[in-house]
Amino acid sequence: MDIEIIKNNGVLLHIQVKMQIMDAIKKGTLRVGTKLPTERELSQQLNVSRNTVSAAYKALEQDGVLKSYQGKGTFVVEEATCWESLDVKKKIIKFIDLGLEEALEIGMEPEVFLDLVIQRVVEKKQLMEKVVAIYVECNIEQAKMFSEQLSNNSNMNVMHMTISELEKMDNGTKDKIGKAEFIITTFNHVNEVTSLTVGLNKEILGVAIKPNLEPIVKIARYGEHTKFAFVCISEQFMFKVKSALEKAGLSEIDIEYSNTTDYNELKDIIQKSDVMIVSPGRFTDVNNINSSNKEIIQFLYSLDEGSVKALKSRIIEIEFKK
Repeated sequence: MDIEIIKNNGVLLHIQVKMQIMDAIKKGTLRVGTKLPTERELSQQLNVSRNTVSAAYKALEQDGVLKSYQGKGTFVVEEATCWESLDVKKKIIKFIDLGLEEALEIGMEPEVFLDLVIQRVVEKKQLMEKVVAIYVECNIEQAKMFSEQLSNNSNMNVMHMTISELEKMDNGTKDKIGKAEFIITTFNHVNEVTSLTVGLNKEILGVAIKPNLEPIVKIARYGEHTKFAFVCISEQFMFKVKSALEKAGLSEIDIEYSNTTDYNELKDIIQKSDVMIVSPGRFTDVNNINSSNKEIIQFLYSLDEGSVKALKSRIIEIEFKK
C-alpha cells in the first residue's frame, strides 16, 4: 500500500492516512476483500505512531469502508462512495449567488444571467445524450441491470459487457469497446478492467453500488434457527454481502458462505440449508440443483445515486475539455 506522509503541513497525520486509503479504494488499488497491514506494520512502514494508524482505521470503520475481524485482521468491505452529500442544496445556492453577484458587478441584467444558466444546462444535457459508454460487471444479470439504470439516470447510451468478455477480447468485443468513449464499472473492478483494456485508450470510471432492501427484509423475517447458505462467484461479492448483513443487524444468523462450482459440494450445501441466498450470477446453478424447492433469495444491488451523480459530473467535465 503506497502511502506518503507529509509532516508539519497542517493536516493531521491520521487524516492523511485515512484519505490516502480512501483514494486507493476509489482507484481500485485496494479492492473489496483486501486485507490491510496491521496497525503495527503500517505504523513502522510510515514511521508514525501506532495511535495514528489506529485512528485512521477506526474512522474508516465508522464510515463502513473497513471491517476488523477478531484474530483475522482488517479488511476492505465496501467501495468508498465518492459523492458526499453534505447539504448540497445550500452549497449549490452559494455558487449561484456568487455567480449572480459577479454578473451584477459587471452590469449584466439578472434576466441575462438566468438565460446563460439555462443555456449552459441545456448544453450539458445535450452533451450527455451523445455519450456512449459500456458498463462492465462480473455477471450478465447485473451488467444488464446496471447499464439500464445508468442509461435511464443519465440519458447516456450505456451498453453492457462482462468481465469474461473482456478476458476473451474477440473482435466483437473490440468493436463494441471502440464505439464507447468510457468504460464504467464498480470500484472493486476498476483495477481488473484497467488491466484487461490496456492499449485500448479508454477512460475507466468507477461507481459504487448498494444492497437492495428487499432480500435483507426477507432474510430478517426467518426464525433464529434457520440455516442459510450463500453462494456467489467471487470472494469480493462474498465480503460485500457479509458487510451488508452486518450493517443490517444480521451478523448472528447461521449462514455458510461459498463460491464453489463443484456440483457435489453445491448439492451438499443446498441439502444442509433451509434457505439459499445467491448472487445473480449463481441463481441458475443453484436453481438447477434445488430439487427440494427450497426458497432461493437473490441478493441484489443497485447503483448508488450519489455515485451516479458524481459520475455524470466527471463525464461532463471530461467532455467539455475536449
